[in-house]
Amino acid sequence: MDISAGIQASLAGRYASALFDLASEAGTVTAVESDLDKLEAGLAESAELKTLTTNPRVSRGEAEKALWGVSAIMGLSDLTQKFLGTLAANRRLGQLPGIIRAFRAIAAAQRGEVTAEVTSAHALTDTQLDQLKTKLTAREGRTVKINSKVDPDLLGGLVVTIGSKRIDGSIRTRLNSLAQAMKA
Repeated sequence: MDISAGIQASLAGRYASALFDLASEAGTVTAVESDLDKLEAGLAESAELKTLTTNPRVSRGEAEKALWGVSAIMGLSDLTQKFLGTLAANRRLGQLPGIIRAFRAIAAAQRGEVTAEVTSAHALTDTQLDQLKTKLTAREGRTVKINSKVDPDLLGGLVVTIGSKRIDGSIRTRLNSLAQAMKA
C-alpha cells in the first residue's frame, strides 16, 4: 500500500495507518470507515463526547470505560472499540479527528479515489454535483468523491481543492484580481 509520507509522518497518520492495516487484515475496512463516520458525527453533535476526548482531567480508565459504553450504543465494530480503548490508554483521544481524516485518505487512496473539497456560494443541486464529479473524474483520471460546502462570501462560482491543487473560479477572487489590476 502506498501511503504518502505526510500522512505517515504525523501522529494521527501513524495511528490511522495502523488501524487501516488491522482493518485490512480483518477485511473490515468499510465497517471501520462507517464507524469513524459515526464517531465524527457524534463528536460534532455531542459536547460531552468532545469533552471526553479532549479533557486532560478525565483519567485513562474513565475515558476507556465511557468510550466502551458509547461504542456499544453507536454499534461500533469490535476492532473500532478496541482501537478507541488503545487511544484512551495512550492518551491520544484528542487526535481522533485527525485520525479519522487520515484513515479516510488512506482508504480512498487504496480504492483509487481522490476527494475534492468544493466550496460554492450557493448549495449545488444533485445534477450540478454529478456533472462536476464527472468532469473532475475525467480531469484527474481516477474516481473523485465530492465534499461540498457553502460560503456566501464567494458571491458566485466555485473553489475546488483536490489535494494540493486548487481551482478558484469564484467571483470574489476575480473581483479582487480586478481591483489589484486597477491599482497598478
